[in-house]
Amino acid sequence: MIYVREGVYEENVVIPSCKTNIVLIGDGSEVTFITGNRSVVDGWTTFRSATLAVSGEGFLARDITIQNRAGPEKHQAVALRVSADLAAFYRCTINGYQDTLYVHSFRQFYRECNISGTIDYIFGNAAAVFQACNIISRMPMPGQFTVITAQSRDTLDQYTGISIQNCSILATNELYRNSNNVKSYLGRPWRLYSTAVFLKSYIDDFIDPNGWRKWSSDEGLDTLYYGEYNNYGPGSITDDRVAWPGYHIMDYESAYDFAVSEFITSEAWLDSTWFPYDYGI
Repeated sequence: MIYVREGVYEENVVIPSCKTNIVLIGDGSEVTFITGNRSVVDGWTTFRSATLAVSGEGFLARDITIQNRAGPEKHQAVALRVSADLAAFYRCTINGYQDTLYVHSFRQFYRECNISGTIDYIFGNAAAVFQACNIISRMPMPGQFTVITAQSRDTLDQYTGISIQNCSILATNELYRNSNNVKSYLGRPWRLYSTAVFLKSYIDDFIDPNGWRKWSSDEGLDTLYYGEYNNYGPGSITDDRVAWPGYHIMDYESAYDFAVSEFITSEAWLDSTWFPYDYGI
């Protein structure tokens, strides 16, 4: 267990795969910051740009802010990359612009976190569940749109996806004021079998009525799985959502497949974290 005292830590931190069961505990996400500014524009790969990169199984973090301050003009600039199984985050803030949170692989859980960004700011091929989080879209550069998820499942036999449950889908004041000119979406398919669902979440009305966006062609629209179940708020109305074969208005049974108990086998490991979680939906 590592106690990270109040302060701003300007560094890039790597937790390698050989370092398992590391726990980072801060004094609060409003006073404990790990911050960096690596970006693709400045010569880093997306993978290597992360301010905090976690590969060690069993990693836990609570009460810390992790951010990438590169800005929207620097394009891909990751704040947090997680390539570790059984990783969980509680009351953390994860801030960036494009590609903020790279849920790269394995099982991951996020509870009561604040996550902000512009384009594809929750992306990757993990099995990741978000509960009671604030997911906040920020103002992009002129001519750009915003999109929350870019999940990258690329084969049918993978058991991966992004499950957003009991969260609040919000915009910054600046984006909200400009929402008539800047389109915002719940997700777009990075790979053919892209999988993302929004369950029982509040969706504000800055989200475009279509809800979802193509990548650059019609590829994947019949193989992806995008779903919505019992969301509420002015942006949750599904009447004008996309008419893709892979888009679903979900029923209880299909939504339950994305609960922590089913999707990331919560009882096998989340109980030991002492982080709160909702077993079902």
